[in-house]
Amino acid sequence: MSLADQDPIFARKELLHVGHVPEENRIVGRDTEIESVAEEIGAIVRDDPPNNVMIYGKTGTGKSLVSRHVAGRAKDAAGSNGVECNIVYVDCSEANTETRATRQIATALKQETSYDQRIPLRGVGTMEYYQHIWRILDTHLDSILLILDEIDKLASSNILMQLSRAREAGKTDCYIGIIGISNKIQYKEQLDERIDSSFGHRELFFHPYDAEQLKEIMRNRTDAFQPGVLGSGTIELCAALAAKKHGDARKAIDILKEAGELARRNDDEAITDQHIKQAQNVAEINRVEELTSGGTIHAKLALYSLASLIITGSKESFSTRDVYERYEQMCELVGYDAVTENGLYKQLKEQAFLGIIESTKTGGGRSQGSYLLHRLVTNPKHIIKAVHRDSSLDTLPSLGDLQDFSTITNESSQATLDSSS
Repeated sequence: MSLADQDPIFARKELLHVGHVPEENRIVGRDTEIESVAEEIGAIVRDDPPNNVMIYGKTGTGKSLVSRHVAGRAKDAAGSNGVECNIVYVDCSEANTETRATRQIATALKQETSYDQRIPLRGVGTMEYYQHIWRILDTHLDSILLILDEIDKLASSNILMQLSRAREAGKTDCYIGIIGISNKIQYKEQLDERIDSSFGHRELFFHPYDAEQLKEIMRNRTDAFQPGVLGSGTIELCAALAAKKHGDARKAIDILKEAGELARRNDDEAITDQHIKQAQNVAEINRVEELTSGGTIHAKLALYSLASLIITGSKESFSTRDVYERYEQMCELVGYDAVTENGLYKQLKEQAFLGIIESTKTGGGRSQGSYLLHRLVTNPKHIIKAVHRDSSLDTLPSLGDLQDFSTITNESSQATLDSSS
């Protein structure tokens, strides 16, 4: 097939891209969330100060989509009222320092306005980027909406204080509204008290999609494919697989896109159930890698420890104490100081919020009391592969070595017991 030929599978592949913001009639099951975000930032339309807002929710619950959609509507409505408003979107997983984030904001504003001063891409400090931002805002805009996606990846939250207090501090007369987005519900706990007070944000929570909503989301993207490519029941199967564990719209779309790629690579004319099932495995590995890539070393070691217990043991669920004992062994292997058992529990709790594990409380009888059991909601082999992507953890046992590792540690534990008796 030449490059000039029509793609036999995809007609509008951009509809399946994560960053794509679809038309309003393609946004499903988020009417309440759209209204909630609009209530917080809507004042900007009247040239009044908007509220800052933090949006929490698992991956694939529409946080970024709704934020960008509502911000776009607010910008258009403000323009109709003669209010000069702009939007800047920052992916904090990439612009993960204050300097990188302010540089991206400054350069994005320059591109959207007639600001004629040169903004250096390197060799200057954070404060110079702030100065460019204040000049652009005062010269060209009445208001701005900043969307800070994956805000928890920022190394410093000082940017929140600088931006939220800019008008009060006399740095600009422009109204600044901040929409922070995070998968981590504990993010607020990390904020310095002064910054939290200055930010003064409202909090919104996005819940996972149900199976029917996922089906509608998928149906609204059928025109991403050429006519006849999607078989009967393909959409339903894709939505069911995504809803079964996560309610993750991004995963459902990834499955559909990967299934199309598989069909094209195989020179098949249509996407079959087999393509969908194969694509699910690829999408799940991608999902785990994405969720773990920005986590701390100890979060990855906690997940790896639970996964290794499941692979080498005869159970699917393990107590916090079991996971902690394996975690301590893994820390020793890679040369990291272990956190406390309570610290590990917090790491596992975070992973439960992200939907990687499930934690259930169980009773152990009078002698043991109640305790938590943790299980993975994904294939433990996917966790092992994802964690091994971190070069600082490449000395951890591979899949093939785990069984030998378990045998060695069990023999070591028995030897310790024998020597003490």
